[in-house]
Amino acid sequence: MALAQDKLEYLRDAIKVADLRVMVTTLYQMTGDPKWMEARFAPRLDRRIIADPDAGFPEEVQEEILAAAVAILGERSEPAIPDPTDEQMVRMMSWCMGEPVEPEYAPMFAEQVGFRSGQKEWRAGRPQSMPEHPVVIIGAGMSGIALGANLVKLGIPFVVLEKHHEVGGTWHENRYPGAAVDTPNHAYSFSFGERYPWSQYFSPQEEIIDYLIKCSNEFGVREHIRFGCTVTSATWDNENQTWRITYETDDKAEVELNAFIMVTAIGFFNKPSSQVLPGEESYQGAIFHSARWPQDLDVSDKRVAVIGTGASSMQIVPSIAPSVKNLTVYQRSAQWVRRIDHFHDKLGDAQQFLLDEFPVYRAWFRFSMFWRYCDGLLPTLRKDPNWPHPERSLNKINDRHRDQMTRFIEQELGDKHDELFDKCLPTYPPYGKRILLDHDWYKTLCRDNVELITEAVESITETGITTADKKSRDYDIIVKCLGFEPIGSAARLNIRGASGQKLVDAWDGDNPTAHLGMTVPDFPNMFILMGPNSGVGHGGSAIFLAECNVRYISDALIKMIEGGITGISVRREVHDKFVDMVDREHEQMIWTHPGMTTYYRNSRGRVHFVMPFRNVDYYTMTRHFDPDEYHVNEG
Repeated sequence: MALAQDKLEYLRDAIKVADLRVMVTTLYQMTGDPKWMEARFAPRLDRRIIADPDAGFPEEVQEEILAAAVAILGERSEPAIPDPTDEQMVRMMSWCMGEPVEPEYAPMFAEQVGFRSGQKEWRAGRPQSMPEHPVVIIGAGMSGIALGANLVKLGIPFVVLEKHHEVGGTWHENRYPGAAVDTPNHAYSFSFGERYPWSQYFSPQEEIIDYLIKCSNEFGVREHIRFGCTVTSATWDNENQTWRITYETDDKAEVELNAFIMVTAIGFFNKPSSQVLPGEESYQGAIFHSARWPQDLDVSDKRVAVIGTGASSMQIVPSIAPSVKNLTVYQRSAQWVRRIDHFHDKLGDAQQFLLDEFPVYRAWFRFSMFWRYCDGLLPTLRKDPNWPHPERSLNKINDRHRDQMTRFIEQELGDKHDELFDKCLPTYPPYGKRILLDHDWYKTLCRDNVELITEAVESITETGITTADKKSRDYDIIVKCLGFEPIGSAARLNIRGASGQKLVDAWDGDNPTAHLGMTVPDFPNMFILMGPNSGVGHGGSAIFLAECNVRYISDALIKMIEGGITGISVRREVHDKFVDMVDREHEQMIWTHPGMTTYYRNSRGRVHFVMPFRNVDYYTMTRHFDPDEYHVNEG
């Protein structure tokens, strides 16, 4: 069906802002015409996160593409290739990005852009009977919502326990100025459901919360959530093959709930650092962790100190610097910052129109954003044993990245170079810690009302901060950007397994491990969403990884219910083999480099947080639940 005349007129103007690499791929899929795979329509390789939309085409070719797009999109609503094969996916993905894309990515991205469903289905229709007790999900953040959405479609009874009074998890808690996602939103969003009109490439916290609230309603999850419920314990009942979960409501009532399956979905960043600085109790002003930012706080014309230079600090400092009287940043260690061109660009009405009206264009736009933030960086984060400068970088490419980031620091500091450069230059290899994106960080440090302090904080006084060099400075507000306590987040729920052992003891305090990041020996019928070694350190989307977890858990539930299985517990040897593989891989990766400290590692130096695999590897590992890897009890 052709576009209505008013939309056709709008298309003629809107098409001018199209991403032409996305548009050429769209035209090929819409028509099946091999013309669009001719050399003159080959997009130029551009690995920047937000690439130039002209894709390197000369003006006359740009005009030809745009004219054809108006004619084809104006007349044709259904693509000539509605369900691309893996071979067709590889061809189109490679053409769109201007570089070869390995065949193993075809199924993953066909699902991620909506050409295929990643939803697990009943093999012979929905069973007549379901387990007596529901699946219980602890946490209504993005991963809890994703699992709930799948269970709604499958018709499996479930309950979500959420301690807050709204969905969103860490996005509900972190409401500080400048809070925003650091993954492109067209990858940091569910692969299913209605399109959300993200206002920019990297959207603010307010939009993400709005998106998650709408998703909880759209997917039918919200009606299953019990808000204001804090889990206090969970114990496996061997006799009844169920979890006995105890939670406390806002009015202090204690409630017990029996669960067929228990899924912890509280994530990594649900507990702010509990570090209390010496003398903190004596401070007379406002002092708080960044995740506990007072919603009515006015920083205008105030003297503000920010302790820490991690992700939250890099968003807060540029956001409040123009309005405060003065701002002091206390740095424990310098951070590498990645420059992102067009980071703050808005997606205007014309771009929204293209994404709204043309599903194939929308699919390839999502792919292009996801691919450039996916796995390309990972090979450059492996240690080269023959590299002559292991103290500063890992290999030749990593060293080139170091040079590029160093030049960026020099460029941004300008006249303040001599004063700030040595303070701002990290000593460890790039990407050794969490990837941080530039929010005008260095430009903000150059402001006349901003000071960067590298002396250690010795104590908090009644009026401010004293550093190790005995200098004291007074403040009205102190913000502690001290990060979170991601180690063993699920263990904080007071969980006891089949032998009566606590999960925190099974993990020896700060050494969490799980098969595929999800299952732990001796803790039957329990899954962890975004558990140990399932974080992303090289790029990718946490929502994508949550969907991998959800698909695996959904497949397990289907096989359990259809097979009359009442209990599963991962085999110790399977768990240990996976953990050993993770550890051996990490020995070759940047996150075990000795030149830094990071929350990715525990007290004994083991990397427990991020995975050493490509996103596509984890997708493949979690695509199907294998009962042979588990001890199985049948009813």
